[in-house]
Amino acid sequence: MLQISNHIAIPDAEIELHAIRAQGAGGQNVNKVSTAIHLRFDINASSLPDIYKEKFGQLADRRISGDGVVIIKAQRYRSQDKNREDALARLQALIISAGISPKKRMPTKPTRSSKKKRLESKTKRGELKTLRGRIEE
Repeated sequence: MLQISNHIAIPDAEIELHAIRAQGAGGQNVNKVSTAIHLRFDINASSLPDIYKEKFGQLADRRISGDGVVIIKAQRYRSQDKNREDALARLQALIISAGISPKKRMPTKPTRSSKKKRLESKTKRGELKTLRGRIEE
């Protein structure tokens, strides 16, 4: 059971974990032992609330396929158990980030002094440009 919040938890049956061989350097251990974890989580078939499912659809994350399946490959550690914990923690963080809605931006108006300063700089710049003109004889 993966606990997301006080009210939301994902059963282990909805998360597919497969042990695969890790890539990269590591000597003979890499060639013999499957220490990396390949995690698959189907968003649409999960027991997550509909709000989370909608927000997952709006996320632009390369770990989410077009079918709505989250794919995480964890191979940071040399042991399978630590990689499993890492993959589950990354899935948990992704779901939590999908649940957080961004703070609504309140539009602000420029202050009176900033308006005045802007207009003064415009007039000053205009005067400077008129001085560059031809001198009439």
